[in-house]
Amino acid sequence: MCGICGVVGHRPATPIIFEALRRLEYRGYDSAGIATLSENGVIDRRRAAGKLDNLETVLKQSPLSGSTGIGHTRWATHGAPTETNAHPHAAGQVAIVHNGIIENFAALKAELEAKGRRFVTETDSETVAHLLDNYIEQGMAPREAAFATIGRLEGAYAIAMIFQNHDGLLIGARHGAPLAVGYGEGEMFLGSDSLALAPLANRISYLEDGDWCELTREGATIFNAKGDTVQRQIQTIAFMAGQVGKDGYRHYMEKELHEHPVAIGQTLQRITDPASKRIALPDMPFDIAKVPRITITACGSAFYAGMVGRYWLESLARIPVEIDVASELRYRDPPQPDRGVALLISQSGETADTLGVLRSLKKAGQSIVSVLNVEHSTMGRESDLVLGMVAGPEISVASTKAFTAQLSVLAAFSIDFARARGKIDQAKEEALTSSLLDLPSRAAEVFACTPAIQAMAAVVAEARDVLYLGRGICTPIAYEGALKLKEISYIHAEAYAAGELKHGPISLIDRTVPVVAIVPSNILFEKTLSNLQEAKARGGRVLAFTDAAGAERLKGVAEHVVVLPDVDAFVVPILYAIPVQMLAYEVALLKGTDVDQPRNLAKSVTVE
Repeated sequence: MCGICGVVGHRPATPIIFEALRRLEYRGYDSAGIATLSENGVIDRRRAAGKLDNLETVLKQSPLSGSTGIGHTRWATHGAPTETNAHPHAAGQVAIVHNGIIENFAALKAELEAKGRRFVTETDSETVAHLLDNYIEQGMAPREAAFATIGRLEGAYAIAMIFQNHDGLLIGARHGAPLAVGYGEGEMFLGSDSLALAPLANRISYLEDGDWCELTREGATIFNAKGDTVQRQIQTIAFMAGQVGKDGYRHYMEKELHEHPVAIGQTLQRITDPASKRIALPDMPFDIAKVPRITITACGSAFYAGMVGRYWLESLARIPVEIDVASELRYRDPPQPDRGVALLISQSGETADTLGVLRSLKKAGQSIVSVLNVEHSTMGRESDLVLGMVAGPEISVASTKAFTAQLSVLAAFSIDFARARGKIDQAKEEALTSSLLDLPSRAAEVFACTPAIQAMAAVVAEARDVLYLGRGICTPIAYEGALKLKEISYIHAEAYAAGELKHGPISLIDRTVPVVAIVPSNILFEKTLSNLQEAKARGGRVLAFTDAAGAERLKGVAEHVVVLPDVDAFVVPILYAIPVQMLAYEVALLKGTDVDQPRNLAKSVTVE
């Protein structure tokens, strides 16, 4: 995901920012840029598409002066990876860099264009620069303009801002995307993570959600979302070469859980057109209308994402879908139809079993579409089409944000297939796409449920065995929850379609076996409720993830309820994946296991 660095100090800013951007290369990017305030107080920029070497060449040919500046590495989401779309974005008297997505940018852009403002990029980020400059033009001071601007933004973002004729001033803000403040001697820094700030400062404050800050050479003033001055702990960090920081979180997994909103949002920005509420996937290398069947295959969590994708494709596009784990499908060698499509899912693009089945399916004449986080991986190179997600690196072995990014791509793919096959009209496409675009904000709200999830975790942590239940499209999320619990807490857990409970697993239930239910009120609720009442009658301790309406109906049945934001049934699997992963994390904390590197597991399984 995009990387941000900012500096206000006494030394030339450009070399400092450039080296910080080097440390952010691991996040993935396809353009980069730097903006500084020159000695006469004017904002000057240098940008380049491609790698940092290209930007370095531009800077050698046309250096930037000044000791206040901002820099950015961009992973293109909305708008092609061109120099024009590269950050920093400038408008009038301001320049900004931005990581995340601005969900209401289309409305803001229309408002600003009506005032005569001219936009030159395809990005949502440029809207922030124009909105900020609009307030400056109205006579507001930088601090007032920044507060007014962030108050208008909806979505997940981290932003750094500089202002013409205000040398020694840098303002930052975060909501749903990380941003850290580094404290130096007579200089201050902003960065996307601790790695960006190493070795510039070993004293760091991590802004909390909704925080914004004003940096000068003397220090930092931090405000909360209401505009009140607040204090944030300053931590002393010991950096190691090549370290990817946890940014104040206890574990990489905790950090990556909190990156769900941005991973979902930036992935959707790449594959949707928020202005028209339409899907904007690349052209398919086959005739969608003539595809007789889709074969989905993957391993682990990616396989469960594929199971959700099967529900979407069959219900929306009305196309037959076969699904199997890659380790079985590659040896089962089922017959494949002419003009068939194989949909493969992998975070790394190097998973041995999935890569093996890719080659066998390709040999069988299937068109290969891969959903990948690492697009230039082996699977990416051997696929006919890559649908890239924008999850950024996952350091923790247990996959978290990559799972919801995979689901986001599969949802868009399903809508696109359904529209191309004439199974949904434009109004339905727009409604479904709108529900997707609303997700980053709803995902950010899930973290307010942490105390309720911790209370639930206290019950699960005492168990030897746990059952997870779901119905319909929620069943794969139950599988994902059980897998996460096994992976990082080492508690035995199994997941079932709730209707199967009475066909055997109900014999396991007693007071010692918690039953974790994925039970939104708008998906087969009555059926699942009946199954939970059966479990409770056998002494089971029912723990439920639901919404406000479901919580009312579960009184007297569920011992603990986590009440999640209301969302359209179409996107329920994406949202509900987040709290079931959080539950596993909280249980692992109570068990004292190695959360980021659980025993016997590897991040990318590259052997069979």
